[in-house]
Amino acid sequence: MILELKPTVSADKANDLGKRVNGIVVQDGDRFCLVTSSKVKEVSSEFKEFIEQEHVMDTDIQLASRSYKSTTRKIDLGNGKTIGGTTGNTVMIAGPCSVEDVKQIDQTATLLNKLSVGVMRGGCYKPRTSPYSFQGLGIEGLKMLADARTAHGFSIITEVRDATHVADVIEYTDIIQIGAKAMYDHGILKACGAARKPVMIKRGFGTTLQEFVQAAEFVLSGGNSDVILCERGIRTFETKTRFTLDLCGVAFLKEYTNLPIILDPSHAMGYRYGIADLTRACTAMGIDGLIIEVHPIPEVAKSDAAQQLNHAEFTELYHSLGAVAKSVGRTII
Repeated sequence: MILELKPTVSADKANDLGKRVNGIVVQDGDRFCLVTSSKVKEVSSEFKEFIEQEHVMDTDIQLASRSYKSTTRKIDLGNGKTIGGTTGNTVMIAGPCSVEDVKQIDQTATLLNKLSVGVMRGGCYKPRTSPYSFQGLGIEGLKMLADARTAHGFSIITEVRDATHVADVIEYTDIIQIGAKAMYDHGILKACGAARKPVMIKRGFGTTLQEFVQAAEFVLSGGNSDVILCERGIRTFETKTRFTLDLCGVAFLKEYTNLPIILDPSHAMGYRYGIADLTRACTAMGIDGLIIEVHPIPEVAKSDAAQQLNHAEFTELYHSLGAVAKSVGRTII
């Protein structure tokens, strides 16, 4: 249950009321809200004088629910880019799976700048399946991304592997990515809730939609209203692709949540031959953003070599998306 308090209710009073109803106090614009378990369907009449509006919820998808906010949240990504809202834009995010060296980042940044792609991705802390795989350059990689931002005017997104890296990611980048393997890490979720930068959460490959959005609720209830959902494929019985991209789930998220939605066809497909077609299908869903892995020479990439597009392939794909986006009333930016 969400209780929107009247604008005249002070922070001290909101906190007092929150304790009395066992709720979390969240500031939303010029007022405070009390969020309780969805099992709570009504509160005592003594609270009525402080409440402007009540939202009774069926599940603990609450702050992210369209029953609470009927329109998609608009989030500032920095450098003049926004995602969500009613703009009709689909934001392109692109870059290598892992930051490897200055030359790789410079070459990719030059390409993205030429295509007017405004958000660059690159992993610096890589949560790998094998302990013997390349696990990222850490702070050195973050500095390379920051230098590319200065040179080209990008916004930067990179992944946080554990809660100890949140501060570094906040300092050097514009958007915090919580990866599929870290989605259940409450230390990360709480740290990102206290941050004041956009957070993109990737769906775990064995995670239900309910669990996925409730991870976002941890960040939202921590006070950070700038949360983006990213569908990147779930594990099914199929072995011929890396994962199975859940477009049915995307339809659910569009219908029932107020958070911007990004799709990641690179991780879902796992093989570059299918990424272009899958990306066009994603675009036709009318989603808010795409995130694509791009590398100057994918064959020598230190991580996810099979699923990264080379620069010519990405350029061809990018130019093909405009017509698809236009057909569903959107614009690729």
